[in-house]
Amino acid sequence: MRKIYLAIFATVLFYGWASADEGMWLPSLVHKLNINDMKKLGLELSAEQIYSINHSSLKDAVVALDRGSCTAELVSDEGLLLTNHHCGYGEIQKHSSVEHDYLRDGFWAMTRDEELPNPGKTVTFLISVEEVTDQVLAGITDKTTDEERNRKIREASAELEKKAKGDTHYETYVRSFFNSNKYYLFVVETFKDIRLVGAPPQSLGKFGGDTDNWMWPRHTNDFSMFRIYCGPDGKPAEYSKNNVPYKPKHFLPVSLKGVEEGDFAMVMGYPGRTTRYETSFGVKNTMEVTNKVRIDVREKLLNIWGDYMSTSQKARIQYASKYARSSNYYKYSIGQNKALERLKTLDKKVAIEKEFTEWVKANAERTEKYGSALSMIENSFKDKELDVARSYMREALLSGPELIMYAYRAQALKEMLEKPEENKEKIDRLVASLKATMDDYFKDYDAATDQKVIATLFKLYAERNRQQYQPAFYTTIQKKYKGDYSKFAKALFENTVFDSKEELTAFLEKPNLKALKKDMALNIAADIFAEYKELNEKSAESQKLKTTGDRLFLAGLMEMQPNHIFYPDANSTMRLTYGQVLDFEPRDGVIYKYYTTANGYIEKAIPGDDEFDVPEKMTQLLVEKDYRRYADKNGELRACFITNNDITGGNSGSPVINAKGELIGIAFDSNWEGVSGDIAFEPDFQRCVNVDIRFVLWVIDVYAGATHLVDEMKIVQ
Repeated sequence: MRKIYLAIFATVLFYGWASADEGMWLPSLVHKLNINDMKKLGLELSAEQIYSINHSSLKDAVVALDRGSCTAELVSDEGLLLTNHHCGYGEIQKHSSVEHDYLRDGFWAMTRDEELPNPGKTVTFLISVEEVTDQVLAGITDKTTDEERNRKIREASAELEKKAKGDTHYETYVRSFFNSNKYYLFVVETFKDIRLVGAPPQSLGKFGGDTDNWMWPRHTNDFSMFRIYCGPDGKPAEYSKNNVPYKPKHFLPVSLKGVEEGDFAMVMGYPGRTTRYETSFGVKNTMEVTNKVRIDVREKLLNIWGDYMSTSQKARIQYASKYARSSNYYKYSIGQNKALERLKTLDKKVAIEKEFTEWVKANAERTEKYGSALSMIENSFKDKELDVARSYMREALLSGPELIMYAYRAQALKEMLEKPEENKEKIDRLVASLKATMDDYFKDYDAATDQKVIATLFKLYAERNRQQYQPAFYTTIQKKYKGDYSKFAKALFENTVFDSKEELTAFLEKPNLKALKKDMALNIAADIFAEYKELNEKSAESQKLKTTGDRLFLAGLMEMQPNHIFYPDANSTMRLTYGQVLDFEPRDGVIYKYYTTANGYIEKAIPGDDEFDVPEKMTQLLVEKDYRRYADKNGELRACFITNNDITGGNSGSPVINAKGELIGIAFDSNWEGVSGDIAFEPDFQRCVNVDIRFVLWVIDVYAGATHLVDEMKIVQ
């Protein structure tokens, strides 16, 4: 009996039986799957008020930033957006300079004319979503080959997308769910004129830095503000001074009532990717390959970048955004491996796979249909050495150094220059494109630092991978430079035009094939991509095995558990999660309270420290307890709170909404004990970390004096 219970528990925890706080649900299905549970927890809204095609609803106030890298929410009828500080960090950094250091000092547009445009930044609204599984899989049977299956799916999806788009300006796409066992059609609308409105100084918006990242308790005032602009007709338009603030279908009222333990909490947003249905083989690969390689490479990369950033204010601004992005998942990988080990995730995955195998074997028809699923997945991970090489190539040769990817952008130009007269128009367009990116690229680039990165990471790649996986130029490093990677890197930067704005500008004025053929950076980039292509081709069959095995395994798992509701893995589409404001016990004898107060700033303050410095004005306001209407019933200014909502990357900036549909906080992190959540949700440990909306408003109003922005919102007291 105990064995049966443990097997069922493993299924519940790791393969999709959802408790109220677990699951990333499609808002369009809430009326069927979740509304009753949500009501029991205290929700006062109807399913129609959450998701509606014909009427305004909560979905119309929640948007994907930059195609889903983050989430944001509308808080006024003038297109005003709230998101996280780290979601706007790149834009804040791009607008910063030594003269106007918005990272250090913050930024506040006191008039609409002062709001700053951000080319390339987008906001996407969900218009509608519907299941189209039957249409997409029409004519596909168990006998259909993978190649034929994929072709039919592509063709059916393209036809559905074309029909749904019609003559509108909307975008349409079909996306797979449940490891390609179900399909949904999405209709979305994307706006391209998004302007920076406000951001606190980094000492508030990134308070605690890397030390506090993924941790609780937190005190970070992690928010920034943007505004959506559109054409005079209300439709998306490229940036123009003639554009006007967007009038949304719905925006969120902002509550000053605060939260108490046990309160209902709902998060809507665009979570990026989870793999809750991953097998033990995939989990092992994540721990031993993906995370291990990431930790190994980024530790060295971050040390080099950090050393440079400490040299000057200019250097800090240049590399601030890059460092933050890289550091975030470096620490995440460390925490995820520890959490997966602590939870014995591999053992629990193996247990359910054993149960699945026994279920399959008990029936001949099931054996024929699902019998090979787990062996296919296992075999897809057989060549660990190849997987390691691909991971190191992505991290150490492609993602770490900046010069390589930048130089490779000119590969097409090199090919066009073989026939300059025939390709004249294409050459002119590509040259213009390269020129257009130079200012932004070189503003945040230091060649001497990148040279150190290349010397260090190229050497690391050679040390971690056998010669058969090394790009062709590694032979030159051994023969010509006697294995001295510093000498090699020095020669590389002396023999390229892509490390200097001046040299590249001069070259682009009169581009010629001879110079590109001799350019060392471009040639090395070509070698790396050639090897990477070869590695990917070698792993292609393994990828097919895993894709097919994953699909069959999950299909079988759902058939094995016909009476239980499965939720789909995150895939950058809008999701809703619901739960409560709750404390938690991370280990024996320790209980973490569900909220923190701004007093934590004073307690943690380290004057002049990059992570824990507190501005003098902030200190003065806190000492004087100048909290005004943003204090709680005890006269305290609350900073952050935690809920048991199910979130992941992409949910950054998501609104935390109360039972009445009002904004109470902004989600910005998960806790260290719960970073296993992308693979295995653990309800006792996993918490969503949110900044209290009252703290956000206090900073805007009292600290920054940007009261006009608060006045623009609908405040509920």
